[in-house]
Amino acid sequence: MNPPPLVPYIPDNAPFSTEQRAWLNGLLAGMFSRTGAAPAAAPAARPMSPLTILFGSQTGTAEGLAKRAAKEAGKRGFAPTVLDMAQTSATKLAAEKNLLIITSTYGEGEPPDNAKALHAALHAEGAPLFAGVRYSVCALGDRNYAQFCQCGRDFDQLLHKLGATRALPHAECDVDYEEMFLKWLDASLGALGQNAAVPAAPAPAESTETSAEGLSGYSRQNPFPAPVLAVRRLSGAGSAKEVNHVEFSLEDSGLLYDVGDALGVYPQNCPELVAAVLAALQCDGEEAVPTPEGELPLRAALLKHFDLGKPAPDLLKQFTTVAAGSAVTSGQGNFLDVLDVLQAHPGRTLPPLDFVRALRKLQPRLYSIASSPAAHLGQVHLTVGAVRYESAGRPRKGVCSTFLAERAHSHGRVGVFVHRNKAFKPPVEGARAMIMVGPGTGIAPFRAFLHERRVTGATGKNWLFFGDQHAAHDYLYRDELEGFHRDGALHRLDTAFSRDQEQKIYVQHRLRDQAAEIFRWLEEGAHFYVCGDAARMAKDVDAALREIVQTEGKLSDDAAGAYLDRLRAEKRYARDVY
Repeated sequence: MNPPPLVPYIPDNAPFSTEQRAWLNGLLAGMFSRTGAAPAAAPAARPMSPLTILFGSQTGTAEGLAKRAAKEAGKRGFAPTVLDMAQTSATKLAAEKNLLIITSTYGEGEPPDNAKALHAALHAEGAPLFAGVRYSVCALGDRNYAQFCQCGRDFDQLLHKLGATRALPHAECDVDYEEMFLKWLDASLGALGQNAAVPAAPAPAESTETSAEGLSGYSRQNPFPAPVLAVRRLSGAGSAKEVNHVEFSLEDSGLLYDVGDALGVYPQNCPELVAAVLAALQCDGEEAVPTPEGELPLRAALLKHFDLGKPAPDLLKQFTTVAAGSAVTSGQGNFLDVLDVLQAHPGRTLPPLDFVRALRKLQPRLYSIASSPAAHLGQVHLTVGAVRYESAGRPRKGVCSTFLAERAHSHGRVGVFVHRNKAFKPPVEGARAMIMVGPGTGIAPFRAFLHERRVTGATGKNWLFFGDQHAAHDYLYRDELEGFHRDGALHRLDTAFSRDQEQKIYVQHRLRDQAAEIFRWLEEGAHFYVCGDAARMAKDVDAALREIVQTEGKLSDDAAGAYLDRLRAEKRYARDVY
């Protein structure tokens, strides 16, 4: 049997306008899909409508959704082009006709790194008008953060201000985004597709790499029950922090990952918290309630399936009286968790069925992978800081971090899946140098990078900046890192332990100390990576890097910003921040 013919495709950089490229791609798809060869005379065909799909993505979720949107759009009469926001400009977009934007938000309402330049350009004085553009925005976010979906809201408002026409109001997706995304996509394509062609033949297949999930059958919706091999503490007994190294087996799963990817982990709630919730509800936990895996006793359902953290609006609606100035509310006036709501309304209960219907589903947590598939065959490792603190007179725990620390090993197996992050990879060219800034648990992906580069024989130089509070207690993976340094796999190792001297020293200070050398590496083609805290560290490091480029390159502030934007566009400045 002969293989199916390849369908010619007009690339984005071909010398045609968007409309011409869309018409040619639609024509070629129709000509080749049935016969595999061009007929003597092209049939009269209604041209497919051009559609540009932009993604702003920090960890790869928005990119994956953009590709899914393109596949669906191709079935519905569009000729889609998927673009990383760093690959385009405001001027180019102003010439488009149909535009879908899918973007996440990270930190305190900030755009993802690949969206920063475009976001700034649309804000700038003199931004082009978008009078001929019809658009729709899908915003991704997490309601646990105050600036929920802010980046998507920004793009929606900016385009409207610049004269573009909304095809429909923007959508806001929480971490459980699947249903909302599909509704938005269907409505958006319908609104934009009034003049779209209905293809006479199947649209060209989407050209994407096979995902790890596709190879194994295991995914976010169907996690692999991974055996827990080890949980060992990395931080010393005298540390103010608890950081654990966690190892899972992926044997017989078919799951594949690359360094730079993340592992999704399905946690279970703390049994003590569940018991307190049941007591507040005046339930014994044996009441039957529906769950994604069928009917279960309420106790089991709360342990495995429902989020007992920040309460959903549906739950708050069930309680009309909120104690003003209550000590159990956060600075934004929001309850910290579900138990806070119940305890603020003593004597008021909900039937178990109504209660679980008012809760969000318990979502997986993503952790940067700390291992190399080439060096740690059949395994995947994580570096996890256990979150513990006290508020309003009772202890609080991070759901997944303390599940891994306290109970995962005894459970034996934990549901996991691989989350691709194509934006955070070592250089494809092994001879390229890397500068890595990973204080605290931000060391995780760089441990993976170093193991991978050593096993694969990459010749590029590697420079690591690591920091934490005390060298005696918080020097994570010290033996490994110093071993890498001794054997030459790590060419430079700079550390910053903030509490080991009177004046606090952080990684950004070490960067400034090495300004000339860092700039020389960048000018020679080095890649620059940052992993860790988004709210403070990543901002301070970005400011230090900008200062280094401005000073050492003798550039203006604007030119230094453009230098960093160019590094991002070339995938040479990448951040995995949270």
